[in-house]
Amino acid sequence: MAEPEPNMSDVVDRERSRLRSFIRRRVPDPADAEDILQDVFSRLIEANEMLVPIEHVTGWLYRVARNRIADLFRARRPERFSEIATGDDELAFEEMLPSPDDGPDAMLERQFLLEALEVAINELPREQRDVFVAHELEGKSFKQISEGTGVSVNTLLSRKHYAVRRLREALQSVHDEWAE
Repeated sequence: MAEPEPNMSDVVDRERSRLRSFIRRRVPDPADAEDILQDVFSRLIEANEMLVPIEHVTGWLYRVARNRIADLFRARRPERFSEIATGDDELAFEEMLPSPDDGPDAMLERQFLLEALEVAINELPREQRDVFVAHELEGKSFKQISEGTGVSVNTLLSRKHYAVRRLREALQSVHDEWAE
């Protein structure tokens, strides 16, 4: 049975801050995060107007937010760290992480994620780590890496593929822990 929510503005007021923080931790661009937040609440209002039964409003809001975040990232080509870094700002990729301006919890999460990423990269086998760092962090093309190392482009592509798989596996538990 759906929980009674006679006034949607009460739901919006009650959930806005927490939902905004939830989205902001996952979406680096504040404008995108705000768009997602507004879209989530718009969908809630639409569902209410259409008399769609929602058993757990809070859970429903977070599920819609997760779906909208996934849609946002699916619509974009994944950016390489080297494409994000510009000029003297070598750590521009950190903008993808939670903003330290969002308080002590966000700063802790940010630091934890950076440390986990560094550990995961350092735990890669040397050959995989070298190609991952050269391609992603230094912005070298596979052809440039091949010319510098004498290793074929196909072998480098394979090593990078395995590096990405290992990083995903290593960082999955970190992601799961912070996604809750």
